[in-house]
Amino acid sequence: MPSHTLTVGIPHRLLLACEAFGPRLPGTAVAEAISRGVQDAGMPEPDVCVLMPEPEPGLDTRRLLDDLDFDARMRSSRAVVVAAARLREETLAGSVAFEIATRARQGGVPAYAIAAENTLGAFDARILDLQLILVARSRQKLVAAGRELARLA
Repeated sequence: MPSHTLTVGIPHRLLLACEAFGPRLPGTAVAEAISRGVQDAGMPEPDVCVLMPEPEPGLDTRRLLDDLDFDARMRSSRAVVVAAARLREETLAGSVAFEIATRARQGGVPAYAIAAENTLGAFDARILDLQLILVARSRQKLVAAGRELARLA
């Protein structure tokens, strides 16, 4: 009797969820810089979700991610990279970054973060199950962060 073996490979493509890092670095520019670094390091062009920098009051982050078909995109990715302007404990609950990290953890997909400002402690990063948080405030640093993540992911 022939045996049928299903071979499932690990996806090679990253999923970038990027928000603006300020007026000079809109979400699209953040995504382009990280993508360039990832591709410079030999990985394929990542899947990109450009996010709003600050959720509007009353915005349901779950619905926002559902509208982007985030879960399916995440499951078909090697890892998720959250690019957030600020990672702070006091603003984390209810944020898009928190929701993305939670979904990644629950889905068994590794999650990394790049932030212009990071004040999370080791405990908070561990609760979010972020493998690594890199700080990058310029296009050049975002490209370098993309290269580093491509080597690690």
